[in-house]
Amino acid sequence: MLTTPFAAGSPNWTELATPDPAGAGDFYRGVFGWEYASAGPGTGGYGLFRLGGGTVAGVLPAGGGQAPPVWSVSFLTPDADATAKAAEAAGGSVVRPPADVRDLGRTATLADGAGVGFAVWQPGTDEGLDLVDVPGALTWIELYTPDEDAAFGFYSAVFGWEALSTPIPGGRGTYRMVNPAGRGPDAMFGGFVPLGSDPTEAGSDPHWLLYFAVTDCDATVTRTRTLGGTVLTAPADVEGVGRFAKLTDPYGASFAIMQGVAQAM
Repeated sequence: MLTTPFAAGSPNWTELATPDPAGAGDFYRGVFGWEYASAGPGTGGYGLFRLGGGTVAGVLPAGGGQAPPVWSVSFLTPDADATAKAAEAAGGSVVRPPADVRDLGRTATLADGAGVGFAVWQPGTDEGLDLVDVPGALTWIELYTPDEDAAFGFYSAVFGWEALSTPIPGGRGTYRMVNPAGRGPDAMFGGFVPLGSDPTEAGSDPHWLLYFAVTDCDATVTRTRTLGGTVLTAPADVEGVGRFAKLTDPYGASFAIMQGVAQAM
């Protein structure tokens, strides 16, 4: 499971790009109970989503020709520059080269061989998210990719990820789950999904999908609809895991929710 302190290669930050940070704040407050706060002057409008005093995500303005509304993920690295070089060597690309964020840390935006964007965070004074794997916080991530083997080869080369495949109930193949190097199955934080295997993802580009833990999946779906969001996948049970749904916020950023994971830990 995803835990703090974070291991190298594990997700340690998540961020929402949206055309309306304040409006998104109202939506996610109603859905998860998050509170929106500005990151302060000189941060370009950057803000933080907080839950019970702990940071669960970042939020930044998007629009005006920038990327569409989207949730993104960052992975912990001890050396952002070395990771950027490793990504290029493994067939990926550097979208934004490594740069310092004041004394907080050093970041870079990269893309894997299929063009899926992600970021890396080399901590300075800021290690990353305060809360994970509790209701209202990040609990799992999934990579929708056209080539699972190629994707795993890339991330294994860049971060040293290890994988374990488990049968999907109903004889529908296997599900590949990943964990940081040397941490074993108990540290698994995400999985790979073949693009096109899920009808709700038909026509979409390769991407990362972020899951947030909830105590009541159905009630969260109802709140999402009431607050102007969209339900992409109605609540459904996953044997041995929990109950999940796929949603979008009112601006089109997709995310997912999972009931049962955090409570069982």
